[in-house]
Amino acid sequence: MTTAADGSQKKGRPTPKRKDAQASTKVSSLAPASTKAEKKRAKDAARVARMNHRAAYLRGDEAALPLRDRGPEKKFVRNFIDSRRSIGEYFLPIIGIVLLLSLIPISIFAVAGIAIMYSVLLVSILDGFLLSRKIKAEVRERFPDKSTKGLGLYGWLRSTQMRRMRAPKPQVKAGQQFN
Repeated sequence: MTTAADGSQKKGRPTPKRKDAQASTKVSSLAPASTKAEKKRAKDAARVARMNHRAAYLRGDEAALPLRDRGPEKKFVRNFIDSRRSIGEYFLPIIGIVLLLSLIPISIFAVAGIAIMYSVLLVSILDGFLLSRKIKAEVRERFPDKSTKGLGLYGWLRSTQMRRMRAPKPQVKAGQQFN
């Protein structure tokens, strides 16, 4: 390399044109990244992995659970809720009955349907409040070093879901004792 008058060294070759420099770094987006067979295998492998992960989630495997469902206290709350029946899990079927009652052109049926809906909603909210307090007391007793923040709402929301729609699936039957 040669030395310039100011003491810096020259690079010994001409500066490339911008067009040439950009062309050397650009990868053609039209070229296929892989063959159709490789894409199909990757897609099938991803589908199988998703199905396996979903099955593990529904079984309640700790590693497959999202953060909101992990931990021994959350498992206790799920089992606590699943071991009992609550009015909240019947709310959706009751709303279906109310909808059918509202289709009858006699006004007493519509009024009765609305009264049923609001009374079940009120009882569900009251049950959720009492259930939340009971859950927090049980968790404090069984897990004294753990926080109870959010566990009451977690349990109440699970109790409002129909049993067969709950995820992870119930591990305890209704009425069954658990540890």
